[in-house]
Amino acid sequence: MKQIFTKILGIDIGFTTTIEDFIKHTDEKITYTKQPLQNEFFIRSNDLLFEQGINDIQIQINDWEGTPCFFPTGERSAVPFDVFAASFYLLSRYEEYLPHVKDIHGRFSPKDSIAYQNDFLHRPVIDIWALKLLELLKEKFPELLSKQRKYNFLSVLDVTTSHSYANRGLFRGLAGFLLDLGTFKLKRVWERIMVGIKRRKDPYDNFEQLIAWHQSYGVKSIFFFQFADYSKYDKNVSTNSNRFKSLIKYIADYSKVALAASYSSFSDIELLKKEKNNLENVINRPVTYSRMRYNRVDVPQSYRNLVTAEFTNDFTMGYTSEIGFRAGTCTPFQFYDIPLEVQQPVKVHPFALHDYALVTAKSEKQIEEKIKDIYTEIKNVEGAFVTVFSNELLGGEENFDWKRIYKNVITAYNV
Repeated sequence: MKQIFTKILGIDIGFTTTIEDFIKHTDEKITYTKQPLQNEFFIRSNDLLFEQGINDIQIQINDWEGTPCFFPTGERSAVPFDVFAASFYLLSRYEEYLPHVKDIHGRFSPKDSIAYQNDFLHRPVIDIWALKLLELLKEKFPELLSKQRKYNFLSVLDVTTSHSYANRGLFRGLAGFLLDLGTFKLKRVWERIMVGIKRRKDPYDNFEQLIAWHQSYGVKSIFFFQFADYSKYDKNVSTNSNRFKSLIKYIADYSKVALAASYSSFSDIELLKKEKNNLENVINRPVTYSRMRYNRVDVPQSYRNLVTAEFTNDFTMGYTSEIGFRAGTCTPFQFYDIPLEVQQPVKVHPFALHDYALVTAKSEKQIEEKIKDIYTEIKNVEGAFVTVFSNELLGGEENFDWKRIYKNVITAYNV
């Protein structure tokens, strides 16, 4: 309720379970129960918010004036469904606690979500519900005050591989050269040589250009650097490289720098703490923002680990392969731990767009249309448009000109 009223609508609220106090209150008031008391604004409650633990819930999708909804209520309710229970279901990621088949990286598949299965993944339904609820409340209480929402844009840069060839050391550089040569990737062999003799810039080294664009267009950005030891899924430049450290310090002078937690630290809290501490030592300031490798989230354990490691904000809530709203919203929210029945002190910033969700597009025009569609959904509710672009794609030349696509995004939607 605080998420809907305070965070989304900007309305201060209070709670009471005492009937006498409720009846005495002369200003705007809502009953959230099975039966109304008087002629107040009444929303009939579903049992979900009064239960403990996780139960196998059967969900039927209904329509509320063109917007999908679930947990229907009776005719006496001012809203045709329990907007609070439905919002909690999506925000808490209730469905990710239920039995499901994880992919090879241990991730919840978007295709298992009710949003994907019922074709509303691309809509921030919680924000839409909240604004429609506000309209009904103002019909009942014309004097009700609320704060005007304001659209904002944030660019997240995922730097899990800062350089393709440079700064990788003699052994790794030679191994990569022989591998490319042995697999007849002659273009990469040529690029390696040109970068090695400093006749060409490393294709992933676009940092000066990105910073220049951000400054020119007033873009708010966060660079998430992986600062971890080498492993099967973690192949960034060595943390001992002074050039790599200098790059991170350079970026930190112009943008917020945060930790892209390694694949290996996913279930290793001590390693997560070590990576965080090592990055803090480089930039000489606290690192409290995180992103997890491959958008791996194991609810609720991943967020418990972040709390233990003293992170306060996370930017992993979204899908790699699908555009849309994993938690049904484009507004940051506090993570609620259902088994512990507590609100954890970590704020979740959902992202709507990951560049890897666009790689299967047939053309750049189709990419532009998809981005515009998701922007329009967010702008309609004056929400937060968070995009995730990866250093590897921005530095690549396969299929599409990703730097041009990125520049179009930050110029068109940073308004």
